[in-house]
Amino acid sequence: MIYIVIPVFNRKKFTQECLLSLRKQTYQEFKTIVVDDGSTDGTEEMLKNDFPEVIIIKGDGNLWWTKATNWGIEYALKDSAMTYVLTLNNDTLAPVDFLEKLMQSAKEKPLAIFGANPDEQNTSTSESEGKKTGLKRVSHLPGRGCLIPKEVFEKIGLFDEKRFPHYLADYDFTLTAHKNGFEVFLNYDALLYTYPDESGNFQNRKKKTWKNYYNHLFHMRGGGNLKDFTNFELKHTTPYKLPYKLIKGYLRRLIGYWIK
Repeated sequence: MIYIVIPVFNRKKFTQECLLSLRKQTYQEFKTIVVDDGSTDGTEEMLKNDFPEVIIIKGDGNLWWTKATNWGIEYALKDSAMTYVLTLNNDTLAPVDFLEKLMQSAKEKPLAIFGANPDEQNTSTSESEGKKTGLKRVSHLPGRGCLIPKEVFEKIGLFDEKRFPHYLADYDFTLTAHKNGFEVFLNYDALLYTYPDESGNFQNRKKKTWKNYYNHLFHMRGGGNLKDFTNFELKHTTPYKLPYKLIKGYLRRLIGYWIK
């Protein structure tokens, strides 16, 4: 049994399309939890009317990605039948065999973490790169389409919502799991359609202004958030490498915004 945890705030259309894609899955041994963090666009009504099978958990608008995801996981862990959690963003579309591909790998390596292969804006894999298949061993993964065995939560706990309330919580969690002996893989066969233009990071970079620059460095949705970056390096970088990693990372964020 998989529990799929989807944190949402508004963007009703994305949530609707994402849930419709899950209904079409060839693998159907799952339950879906939507953590609605105070949406004001009719998301809750849409969920109740169109998706009665979905479990709805309501937030007050201050959960952000990490705490909302943790609320869903906590609910899932209460079910003794649960074996996996799949963290999923609402701005994704799952091909019909998405869960099947993930579970095929999970049957071979039941204690490993598997991540989806993101395909931006519903396009096929770049012909210049060639079509990649199979598994690639990695140290960490993003949270959009990440299949996690319950044993990982039992050993290392939930996502770190104090240090990483929105961004980097997924990288931190999977890297921590990796350091604790769990294998982590990117599954090239588990394709997941995404919309990168909808991210807060892209919006801050789309139009370069001093306000967006500030948001890029300090806002919760800023892809170059200095606080998140510092916390991540302090937690995961060895002391003798830390000064170099911090200086390099600060320069990339301070200067890179204007030249990328």
